[in-house]
Amino acid sequence: MINPLLQKWETQYEAPPFSKIEISHFRPAVEEAIKEAAAEIEYISSNPDLPDFFNTIDALDRTGEKLDRITSILFNLNNAETSDELQAAAREISPLLTRFSNDITLNEKLFARIKYVFKKKNLISLNREEEMLLDKYHRNFILGGAGLRKKEKTRFREISEELAQLSLKFEENILHDTNAFELHLESADELQGLPENIVEAASREALSRGKKGWIFTLHAPSYIPFMKYCKKRDLRKQMFKAYSSRSFHSDSHDNRKIAVKIANLRLELSNILGFNTFSDLVLNDRMLDNKEKVLSFLNDLHKAAYPAALRDYAKIEEYANANGHSGKLERWDWAFYSEKLREDHFNIDDETLRPYFSLNNLEEAVFNLASSLFGISFNAVENIPVYHQEVKTWEVLDSDGSFLALLYTDYFPRKGKGSGAWMTSYREQYILNGKDFRPFISIVTNFTKPSENLPSLLTFDEVKTFLHEFGHALHGMFSKCTYKSLSGTNVARDFVELPSQLFENYAYEKEWLALWARHYITGETIPGELIEKIKMSATFNEGYACNRQLSFGFLDMAWHTITSPVTSDIEEFESAATGLTEIFPPIHDINISVSFAHIFGGGYASGYYGYKWAETLDADAFNYLKGKGVFNRAIMTSFRKNILEKGGCDNPMSLYRNFRGQEPTIDAFLERSGLTHS
Repeated sequence: MINPLLQKWETQYEAPPFSKIEISHFRPAVEEAIKEAAAEIEYISSNPDLPDFFNTIDALDRTGEKLDRITSILFNLNNAETSDELQAAAREISPLLTRFSNDITLNEKLFARIKYVFKKKNLISLNREEEMLLDKYHRNFILGGAGLRKKEKTRFREISEELAQLSLKFEENILHDTNAFELHLESADELQGLPENIVEAASREALSRGKKGWIFTLHAPSYIPFMKYCKKRDLRKQMFKAYSSRSFHSDSHDNRKIAVKIANLRLELSNILGFNTFSDLVLNDRMLDNKEKVLSFLNDLHKAAYPAALRDYAKIEEYANANGHSGKLERWDWAFYSEKLREDHFNIDDETLRPYFSLNNLEEAVFNLASSLFGISFNAVENIPVYHQEVKTWEVLDSDGSFLALLYTDYFPRKGKGSGAWMTSYREQYILNGKDFRPFISIVTNFTKPSENLPSLLTFDEVKTFLHEFGHALHGMFSKCTYKSLSGTNVARDFVELPSQLFENYAYEKEWLALWARHYITGETIPGELIEKIKMSATFNEGYACNRQLSFGFLDMAWHTITSPVTSDIEEFESAATGLTEIFPPIHDINISVSFAHIFGGGYASGYYGYKWAETLDADAFNYLKGKGVFNRAIMTSFRKNILEKGGCDNPMSLYRNFRGQEPTIDAFLERSGLTHS
């Protein structure tokens, strides 16, 4: 049987041939690719020549190209277009990959060569990128157990393989519970307050399931507006509890034991490697390079945000009680009454703005923004294979007309797609034998779908989400690195959000919005007063929003600064971790940790603080840009050359200083957010 995953791809740019790939191809392809990569590793390890950078470090980074491209398809599809069969394949393959990864990092001959080069690094001539690659491999091998004794290596393997399986299961459970819930309404009276387009989408959802009436789900385009606009408090409560108790139902999809097991295994792994906590293990190469700095940063922000959050809560509660609510404000009341107050205060809401934010216009505007700032262009291409009919492909060309990247865009929710939004890649950029292999980048979102009567009309938050993921995409597309391990978004976790969050700022800029935000029926440009209201409302409830993000950051750090295994009830653990940020009455049948995929399924363990840290960076950087004009090409060319092209080729603080001329301060963030140190 011909396995397309193992063949040369005869597609334009050698893009993945999705239409030819079947789930049954993955395991045999991975097994064969592991054999090839293992032979490459053996060749490096057994090289009789004295170790040097090129025959060891450079050679190591070039191994496993076929395995990388196969696994990128497998795990990207498992997030964007999964099925029970694909999930089963991922579960089967994951331990094979973990075992092979361990085979590499626990290879004593290979580590001896790396250690030899590392000890000689001050005596050999390396450029900055080569130094960073050497340091990265040495650190990765140390953290991969290379220096362990035999017994410890055995346990290290067991833990890392189990962690890989547990993380997959954790995310599968969340997706199952997200898909499993539906709120089926059959009375129009229950739809009070809900915008027409949301009701229409719910009607289509019901029809697609063979039911009458309206169905609301836990996917963002359905859940978020429901919580904002539904006047029926009991229904908001039902939706909120369903969303907040995903994987918390004492059934086969419950994540309580898995979350605790992951945290405890990470601690054991850290202890085996000589670290007191998992945070000590992972933070060493970050901008905030130890847990004390992270906790100090979170606490400094908390001092500013918590008093503001209490003021926000009191303001919303007072408004709610003046408008028919009685008693304490609960979590399922927050979005509804805060949206009502925002409407009253600024005379603006999502449904007022939606008609001006069609996805088609936004897509064109974002591409034009990149063209204005960097001179690049985007051409739709039809002959690139895709994994779903809704996916679009774009050929991205640099200012000189050369091929820069292939871009996939996948905008709408469906059953096989995870919630949220993300940027990923099917091929990282790298240079080999003088040839620059350009990247294949993908943007995946869950935006409001078009209907028979309406185009895709977005909320303001969805506009920001597009800009956010596009900033990540530019980081991947502009990469100009020699080594795959350092290219694109392969940077310190607390640096990776800078480009994405920097681009979010354009959503508030009149100069940009006026170029494209037009009413989908009349063609009228968005009125200037609406833009002013958007800007004025930007800090509305910012104390609450910042405090909420900090609660996630504190919870993440609590799980990953434990020094002994967690034995307490997960609700008690979570309550203790987030207590200092809490402003609502406690609820005992919901839990954040069990659906906290960023830290238990994704790569943000001991790194969730990075979102707020990146906000301080982007506020500082955009403040600098705005002083010169938001379309200043010279500054954004500097941003491209000093940050976007560099990937992980230098220390992130050095890259930032090279762009900004100084280290970041928190001042611009506090000013932009309307927060003070009081």
